[in-house]
Amino acid sequence: MATPQGRQWPGVTPPISLNLPTDSELSANDALIAELKQQNNFEGSEETERRKTTLQSIQKMTVEFVKHVSKKKGLPQSTIDAAGGKIFTYGSYRLGVYGPGSDIDTLVVVPKHVLREDFFGDFPPILERMAPPGAIEEMTPVPDAFVPIIKLEFSGISIDLIFARLALPSVPLTLDLKDNSLLRGLDERDLRSLNGTRVTDEILELVPQQKTFRTALRAIKLWAQRRAIYANVMGFPGGVAWAMLVARVCQLYPQATASVIIGKFFRIISKWGWPQPVILKQIEDGPLQVRVWNPKIYNGDRFHLMPIITPAYPSMCATHNITMSTKKIITNELERGGDIVDKIFTGQLHWKDLFGRHTFFTKGYKYYLSIIAASRTKDAQLIWSGLVESKVRHLVTELEHDAAIEVAHPFNKGFERVHHCKNEQEIEAVISGDLKYQATNVKTETTDLANDPKHSAAAQGEADNMVMPDGSSEATINGEERHTIYTTTYYVGIELVQGPKKSLDISWQTKNFKEMCIQWQNYNADLNSLNIIHTRNYDLPVDVFEAGEVRPTRPKRKVIKVEANTKKRHFDASELEVRTPQSPVAQKRSRLVE
Repeated sequence: MATPQGRQWPGVTPPISLNLPTDSELSANDALIAELKQQNNFEGSEETERRKTTLQSIQKMTVEFVKHVSKKKGLPQSTIDAAGGKIFTYGSYRLGVYGPGSDIDTLVVVPKHVLREDFFGDFPPILERMAPPGAIEEMTPVPDAFVPIIKLEFSGISIDLIFARLALPSVPLTLDLKDNSLLRGLDERDLRSLNGTRVTDEILELVPQQKTFRTALRAIKLWAQRRAIYANVMGFPGGVAWAMLVARVCQLYPQATASVIIGKFFRIISKWGWPQPVILKQIEDGPLQVRVWNPKIYNGDRFHLMPIITPAYPSMCATHNITMSTKKIITNELERGGDIVDKIFTGQLHWKDLFGRHTFFTKGYKYYLSIIAASRTKDAQLIWSGLVESKVRHLVTELEHDAAIEVAHPFNKGFERVHHCKNEQEIEAVISGDLKYQATNVKTETTDLANDPKHSAAAQGEADNMVMPDGSSEATINGEERHTIYTTTYYVGIELVQGPKKSLDISWQTKNFKEMCIQWQNYNADLNSLNIIHTRNYDLPVDVFEAGEVRPTRPKRKVIKVEANTKKRHFDASELEVRTPQSPVAQKRSRLVE
């Protein structure tokens, strides 16, 4: 809508305010940037320059790759010379909100005669040959993922290369992916690969001030990660969804500072009239017979609880995984964030208080479900744990339907552990949750830090396209038989509704979840296992806590009176009995009543 000054502001509604920043708002913005630097949110100029150099190298390698394939297929020299090939970035790097150690999501776009088989067969050797000696420290192709990906460490920078093939004879350096006609003749894999770059570029075009947007998004991403509400697979917004929410608030306050945008963000989004969608521009039709988000046509779209719609054609919902529980958790966190920012502006708190760590394990819940995915080989575990992770939100949805459960809160990442066992009895104990045999020389790592491409692909729902590797965990060390078992544990906190003392029987939900997972076509009972155990807060493993955090302690036995007006209660307050189907070892360890 045109403003009185004649400027056209982006967005589907006029701005709420065109006020320029006050001195106090500018001061708060300076303090915000200083805190983000203190939080190590910005990388140094040397590392940024190394990223640019690395991308330039990969661009040259891409052109060489396309030429190599063109020659191999016997194309005329004129076609070879014109074939081209171009890389595009997307995600946090393209948005300008990357920090130290961040990946660079990179799209390799090639002409029609270059196939996926060429990408995996010919590109890795060319990368190795053209890179400086020792520059490529690690390279992991994942050819059976739905979106083809090669993950590599190049000069200390993590690069995710995905592949897209256009229906064009050549891909010049001047190519712009905004043109919807480029999508004609592409299959679903290529469309999905192109989507990341197209969405990222649209977001940047639809914000009034990119610098303000980037600073605000850095803060919101850091806040969401610290509060453990950043993970699309687990039912929380992912990076692109948080970016679109921040972009929408920037549209409403186009001349505000990032500090003001953050305050408005919490208040506007916490009170948003869901399921009214968040959109950055009107949803457009295009040249393809593909599905575009539309709840008037598609029944499934009507059930999206917090729809945030991507701006690039074909528009999709970036938050279709959100459940009733995660929606409630997100809303509570937004309200809490708004209260903190209000106090920051009145001088009662500081920006560092906004970025405080979550209390999921320290104060969140009294009782948890521990979902333990285990395998006898590391390669098998990468895929199996990803498959289980992709299904956790389905268990959460089933738990939400239980009348006794107010919230089923999934933690946004899994904990990967390694165990050394001497016999099947010890293996049974491990897969049932016993940490007695955990390897002392291998540090527990969360799935987001491990960031394995095979695990990520399986977690994104691509496990059906992946082959389960075979192998054995057995080895002989110092003449003694030893088995290495790999586990990944996901935690779900449980909050109960008001009501009289009762037993909570979730055996049906957990049985259904387990069957959903083991019915996967590549499940191998000789390699994989899955158990769900009931864990009290004071029994949580020490490695889920950070240094300085206070672990919950076993309460002294006492009679607890439950007031009539109590709004919620936890397991210990109600002396709740929990029923889940488990192995005898797990039953004994959890002290469950069957």
